[in-house]
Amino acid sequence: MKICVLCGGRSNERDVSLSTGTMVAKALRASGHKVVFLDACEGFELNKMSPSELYDAEIPIAERKISEAAPDVSKYFGRKEGFFGKNVLDICREADIVFNALHGDEGENGMVQAVLDLLGIRYTGSGMQGCILAMNKHLSKQLFIANGIPTPPAVYLTNGISDDPDWRRHIGFPCVVKPGSLGSSVGVSIVYNDAELDAALREASRFESLVIIEKYIRGREFSVGIVGGKALPAIEIIPKHGFYDYKNKYQAGCTEEICPAELDEAVAQRMGETAVKVFKVLDLGAYARVDFMMDESGFYVLEANTLPGMTPISLLPQEAKAAGISFNNLLETIIEESLSLKK
Repeated sequence: MKICVLCGGRSNERDVSLSTGTMVAKALRASGHKVVFLDACEGFELNKMSPSELYDAEIPIAERKISEAAPDVSKYFGRKEGFFGKNVLDICREADIVFNALHGDEGENGMVQAVLDLLGIRYTGSGMQGCILAMNKHLSKQLFIANGIPTPPAVYLTNGISDDPDWRRHIGFPCVVKPGSLGSSVGVSIVYNDAELDAALREASRFESLVIIEKYIRGREFSVGIVGGKALPAIEIIPKHGFYDYKNKYQAGCTEEICPAELDEAVAQRMGETAVKVFKVLDLGAYARVDFMMDESGFYVLEANTLPGMTPISLLPQEAKAAGISFNNLLETIIEESLSLKK
């Protein structure tokens, strides 16, 4: 099968995407597929080569490392060619399927999915609608509430104006301040008092105008992967310092993960069932990951991730391994599920 692994992009999660793309492309090539590793924003200079010939070329795939801080992506904005680099869509058209390894912004908010849909290009993961709903934390939280899915209470600020001026009374401190639609904990702060609030709001507002102030759930953190509509074993996430931020997510040795999580069997089952419900409510497809916090009163859904990372220390591959699914077989299942949705 000819597979284009589309990654990179121009979100603050660019490095994560390139690392995911590298892992995925190498594994798929090892499984016998004709694979092109393609940076969505950089593109590829074909010279006299056709897109079809590119899939036979087996161009070496370099190792990618994730830096401790989000990368500078400013050069990819305001340019004449827009989001996609040279020849990207022509190379994607030649593939039997595009493995979407983008993270954040256009790659995960439905925009790239819409372009590929319009061009009749098949791709992995959720469609445009599911991506829009999951990426916008305001929309997804409203759907959780409407469908009886437990989620921490929150208020929303647009350009600094709150929809609930009295939020301190029923949310209070500590609270979580975060951008309305970013991933990888970019722009996220835990705020313990009013003195810390302004700095946290400024940090979140650097990335987008919608900011969420959410009740902080002090307790244990979990994630549950969904593949083909079925829940994988839950994984517990224990950062060694601070919370599960960008550095703790992507730097080896910063976080301890336990999979399967040490949970009461009934609780683990309910968590898996809730993750599947989130998957359906948000109209997701093929695979996703649902994040939870749990305190003494129960568990709460934080958000759903439509394009979970596939880096060497990512959560979904660990959960799949605990279920007896190798990394290569996980990729094959994702591709099969995606093709069945986009016939």
